[in-house]
Amino acid sequence: MTTSLETTLAGTRYQSYLYAYPHKTAYRPIEPALPLGPLWANERRDALFLYVHVPFCEQRCGFCNLFTRPVPPTELVDAYLATLACQVRVVRAALDEGGPFTFSRAAIGGGTPTLLDARQLELVMAAFRTMGAHGDIPMSVETSPETALPDRLRVVVGGGADRISMGVQSFVESECKAVNRPQQVADVHAAIRAIRDTGVATLNLDLMYGLPAQTETTWRYSLDAALAYRPEEVYLYPLYVRPLTTLGKKETNGTSMHRAMARPVIVNPIDRHRVALYEQGRALLLESGYRQISMRMFRKETASANDGPVYCCQDDGMVGIGCGARSYTRTVHYSSEWAVGARGVRDIIDRWVAQDDAAFGVADYGFVLDSHEQRRRWLILSLLADDGLDVATYRARFGRDPADDFPELGELAPHGLVEQSAATIRLTPDGLARADAIGPWLASDSVRQKMADYTLT
Repeated sequence: MTTSLETTLAGTRYQSYLYAYPHKTAYRPIEPALPLGPLWANERRDALFLYVHVPFCEQRCGFCNLFTRPVPPTELVDAYLATLACQVRVVRAALDEGGPFTFSRAAIGGGTPTLLDARQLELVMAAFRTMGAHGDIPMSVETSPETALPDRLRVVVGGGADRISMGVQSFVESECKAVNRPQQVADVHAAIRAIRDTGVATLNLDLMYGLPAQTETTWRYSLDAALAYRPEEVYLYPLYVRPLTTLGKKETNGTSMHRAMARPVIVNPIDRHRVALYEQGRALLLESGYRQISMRMFRKETASANDGPVYCCQDDGMVGIGCGARSYTRTVHYSSEWAVGARGVRDIIDRWVAQDDAAFGVADYGFVLDSHEQRRRWLILSLLADDGLDVATYRARFGRDPADDFPELGELAPHGLVEQSAATIRLTPDGLARADAIGPWLASDSVRQKMADYTLT
């Protein structure tokens, strides 16, 4: 299934957002199930990441393929939080089997966590304390313009959140409406002001390019509106049309995210428009004092660095709590099952809420990484960030040279996509702009095949 680099570069830049590797569509049942205590006992435990997933939101945006259920009944949310507390106790006990551990980072995502009211959010924050993630570590929380209400923000900031991220997508109402996101611009501005009023250290705003009828003029308007608040971070997301999303159901020629990794998609005028908007946004952010961290992420040069232990996403573990959360050890990635369609999401959440406590003590669905996939994961996660791959660190971790393990890296340099030195291997700005093509190209054949064989529900 390997695709040549030339074929990849001749196609669209927008093949797949590879924010994790392997992709969740490569996950399968793990048999026999693996008890969490022994699984975590031999891991590095001094800088873990704790992630809590809240799979609920106020509306399902047309482009969204996240694991979330819109407008859940109150009784389901309360039952979910009760089950979450049970999972926390089981997972905490499993971690304790291996001795002391420390969380260096934490996050609450979804869905939209602040869909929960203040009382319900207090229960989520209590879960962090039970797990041993205290308020002195960096913590991020996702919110939305409709749910960034002062009482809810006070709970999460009071519980230790020092970063709040909000998806705006556009400050042009007609563009939001076109992707089934009928938000009012006045609500967006009010929400940003409410976040700023909390005094939280880091505000992140997400913007989206490639929206229907979006032009360079309207894109600049949204960029300027966001920058007026001087956010410490800005994410620029390209619009993807994915299967089983609202837009995907309308767009019969939309390309499946996971099948796009098996074969490149032909470039078209929409791609060229997205490229132009990306370059416009990137140039403005760099001129405005931001540093590009990845294809999507830009951080203000003056933003203060988080204190505390350094979390390395390539090497340090992530403990996921909640239905839809993923957990990463060096050798096993695991989670609950995943779906995009409304019925599939409802069924998975209902089963998760009803399961007994013992089910939370094992990993029974995920991906077991052999030594080759461990090295490939390190390569991909390193290369798709601005710092690139540190050769000495890779050698110390694996006892091998990355150029020997991945000779295909040599194909990138003649195209001006990578800079290699004795110390680092980094994507060039042009390479970073093509991260959504280079990342999938670097995936192993076995992962590609699993993704291509996956049936989305």
